[in-house]
Amino acid sequence: MKALQLFAQGQPLEAVDIEVDAPGPSDVIVRVEAAGICHSDVHYRSGPLGPKEFPITLGHEVAGSIVAVGDAVSDGRVGERVCLHYQTFCGACRWCTEGHEQFCPEGRMLGNSRSGGYAEFITVPSVNAVFLPEGVPMEHAAVMMCSSATALHALRQARTVPSDRVAVWGVGGLGMSAIQLARAMGVEEVFAVDRNLERLELAAELGATPINANEDAVAHLLEVTGGGVDVALELIGSGVTMKQVVDVLGPRGRAAIVGLSPDTIEVAPYGELVGREAEIIGVSDHLLTEITELLDFYVAGHLDLDRIVGLTVPLDAVMVNDVMDRMERFAGPARTVITP
Repeated sequence: MKALQLFAQGQPLEAVDIEVDAPGPSDVIVRVEAAGICHSDVHYRSGPLGPKEFPITLGHEVAGSIVAVGDAVSDGRVGERVCLHYQTFCGACRWCTEGHEQFCPEGRMLGNSRSGGYAEFITVPSVNAVFLPEGVPMEHAAVMMCSSATALHALRQARTVPSDRVAVWGVGGLGMSAIQLARAMGVEEVFAVDRNLERLELAAELGATPINANEDAVAHLLEVTGGGVDVALELIGSGVTMKQVVDVLGPRGRAAIVGLSPDTIEVAPYGELVGREAEIIGVSDHLLTEITELLDFYVAGHLDLDRIVGLTVPLDAVMVNDVMDRMERFAGPARTVITP
């Protein structure tokens, strides 16, 4: 089959012809029909974060149809439309039984520590292949497997409630989903912070108050909120913006940091945390149980991804590398999806 692989960080993806991973008894083989290009993939390509072994087929936002099953899986699943939870797990360790499978010591991530979806086919454990309702387009389902699911997990980790004032730093794929999901959860005041004015216009159409980050976004938010927000989501992956989401918190505020970055930040414990009883919360991936909740939001009409998926491209190395190059400059649509 055809696949796009990363052979070394700092290098472009390359088109290769490889064998499909053989399925185990509890696995399924899925024909990939949509694979989102996530900003995490861009980080993986550039380094230093990301895969430790190469070559690796990238792609962790995946949707498609089951074409074959292992001996322990019902033949009735062949032909089923599915979206893929990208974190595999053992199901028996402390973290799995407590509902935090992203910390499973046996866990491996699609497109990072095991083969991903920038390919014609992908083999995954059957439990990771979640039934996809007919009304959900494959391109939308793929995007939901990271950008929307991680946005939902971030809002949950930040203990978001309807009375909160929420600021979303970075309105790409994750941010656009975060705005809509916060609104679906009953939040009335959502602020969208970004430098891209076109994305801010779309964020406003989705119900957020746009904040131009080309100016002093922190000062502006502190002024319009009268002292800070309750929840601030950092979705960019920059030391500068990680510090800003802490600076913008009001009393008992929660900064949820999602973006990937090797950067460090300085925090004054008393002035910025203790004195305000504020919190900095790390957000790692999302949970299998959140996928069905997310699909329910979509089916109920709370998540519009038509304008978020701004471009589709074939499984072509030149085109995918070009998309990634633009994403490194924070240019292009909120989400691009590969349709093999």
